Amino acid sequence: MAIQAIQSTGYQFRRILTYFPQDISLAFAYGSGVFRQSGTTHGDVGNNMLDFVFAVDDPVTWHSMNIKQNRSHYSALKFLGPKYISTIQQNYGAGVYYNTLVPCDGKVIKYGVVSTDTLVADLLHWKTLYIAGRLHKPVKILVQKENGRLRNALNANLKSAMTAAFLMLPESFTEEELYLQIAGLSYSGDFRMIIGEDKAKVLNIVMPNIAHFQKLFSNILQECSQAVYKAPAGRVEVDKSPEGQFLQLMTLPKTLQQSITLLVDTPGKNRDVEEMLLQVAHDPDCGNVVQEAVYGIVKYSSLTQSAKGILTAGPKKTLSYSAKKMYKMLKSLLRRKS
Repeated sequence: MAIQAIQSTGYQFRRILTYFPQDISLAFAYGSGVFRQSGTTHGDVGNNMLDFVFAVDDPVTWHSMNIKQNRSHYSALKFLGPKYISTIQQNYGAGVYYNTLVPCDGKVIKYGVVSTDTLVADLLHWKTLYIAGRLHKPVKILVQKENGRLRNALNANLKSAMTAAFLMLPESFTEEELYLQIAGLSYSGDFRMIIGEDKAKVLNIVMPNIAHFQKLFSNILQECSQAVYKAPAGRVEVDKSPEGQFLQLMTLPKTLQQSITLLVDTPGKNRDVEEMLLQVAHDPDCGNVVQEAVYGIVKYSSLTQSAKGILTAGPKKTLSYSAKKMYKMLKSLLRRKS
């Protein structure tokens, strides 16, 4: 029955895609409408809004076609035309344009549109960690065109997430602890975790989906020279020597390296990134420095993207969406108290 349910859900996701222009390089579904989370019942999952991201090579053309097909999905910004919408998408927030609370094929969906170039840059460099962070967790890939640059960036993003988690964890830890750290990267600094999200969200995502996380990360773990993966025991050991941490720091995405440097560099000194990372590698608080740098990236992108969301969704949908988030948070709090 469970396998049939997954297949049926996957079929509906692909059917939903037929309502949109087909020039998509990557499409995936994510969130609680796709993967069961702790504290939800079958009814909750069935009623959850479905979340999608579409990466497109040419946002102006794609929005032009989508406005013709799905004009009602857009706020009043549609009257300004696809070029303006694409400019809002590309130049503000995290480079994603969301249409939310959209009725489609008997479901309510939210979908984000991102340019393929912006997606690849975020996967490689973590400028915003917005879509890259979603792809640290299990998602359901619906479309992935043959694109070596995109495929390599997706894999690099997973390796970066694992390396960042290594730096924040002790010398020895369980697989579950690793996945909790990885899943928490994109929520660190997200102001919505203070108001609007379940405080146990990361735990709720990881614990029912350990097998899905293993599918994402076990091969990378086995091939990693900086770690010893004891699969039968479900434990991982990493090199926490200054030399080992320096090697890990040097492989982190560029924006994260720069953020770390800004945190520890003395004003006016302007030392190069490699020199600063070597200093951090010897610091007993190395993991805390990395975490604070991730926090700063996520905080800025989550604030600016949410502000943009008010414009792209319109005031009515923004209020409705926010109310649904608050309801879920309060429901979770009451569940934990009972």
